[in-house]
Amino acid sequence: MDEKKSQMCVPLNYEVIIPEDDSVRLLNKITEELDYTELYATYSPIGRNPETEPKIMFKIMAYAYMEFTYSSRKIEKACRRDINFMWLLNGESVPDHSTISRFRKSRLGEAVKGLFRQFIEKLCELGEVRFEDIFLDGTKIEANANRYTFVWKKAVEKNEAKMLLRVKGLAEEIHKLYSQEFTVGEESINEDMEKMTSFLEGKKREEKIEFVSGSGKRKDNIQKLLESLYSYKGRQKGYDESNATFEGRNSYSKTDKDATFMRMKDDNMRNGQLKPAYNGQLAIEAEYVVGAGIFSDCNDIYTLKPMVESILSYNKNLSIRRLIADWIVNS
Repeated sequence: MDEKKSQMCVPLNYEVIIPEDDSVRLLNKITEELDYTELYATYSPIGRNPETEPKIMFKIMAYAYMEFTYSSRKIEKACRRDINFMWLLNGESVPDHSTISRFRKSRLGEAVKGLFRQFIEKLCELGEVRFEDIFLDGTKIEANANRYTFVWKKAVEKNEAKMLLRVKGLAEEIHKLYSQEFTVGEESINEDMEKMTSFLEGKKREEKIEFVSGSGKRKDNIQKLLESLYSYKGRQKGYDESNATFEGRNSYSKTDKDATFMRMKDDNMRNGQLKPAYNGQLAIEAEYVVGAGIFSDCNDIYTLKPMVESILSYNKNLSIRRLIADWIVNS
């Protein structure tokens, strides 16, 4: 067979190949009408221009997610080989996987929320959604965190209570040795330990005591007391950080402090093991996603109100806004 005849000729005009009712054309039409001011604001006005237009980058990312393609390397490959992606690029240079990853992590961020809000408003204008029948549902999504790095609130409270008793014991010992009385309270433990430390450090300077270490060397009472206080102060700092991180939750992961340990549906071991996860919620109307949220609380009762508030921000219908606002106030 002649080599020239065996070669397939690919038309350069993608308009001929892509059908008029293809989803990529609808995506391009809708996204073309959005305002990308927030997205462009993430780029430095002094720096060099981006290799690929940010608006086109967003179209590429949106279409990739529509096609269940999430890997930056696979998106780059699709831009080089898939006709629909080439059509969206519209002559722009193909972004490499590093550019795609940076765009997703550093550029979209808060800007994607504004673009999503504009999309919902567009659906309202077209009459596709009316915020009359909205269905909420969620699922537990396992976090990318080590499942054995848990911190439990009850364990922290238990250990903190034990340490409070030990600090009170130190205060009693200081009173016996130096007739100096200190009160230790649960709410003021940091200030109380600081007062005790200042007193002992003053005694150390006054008596010119040198700290010793190593076997065969006897530590002075002041050194023993100070070393215990330094240790307790460090532990209390860790407890304070943990209590601030809980924010009403019962647990969190050390490697992902926003993740909470939850009972997952797909427990293959069937032992009820808790795993670090998030509670993902979606609001659906007329098969459109009109609201989305990721929460650290495993209980859907506490995620309902913020989800409704987010839906409220997308709706311009005043009567519906008042109805939902009254429900939020009275709930």
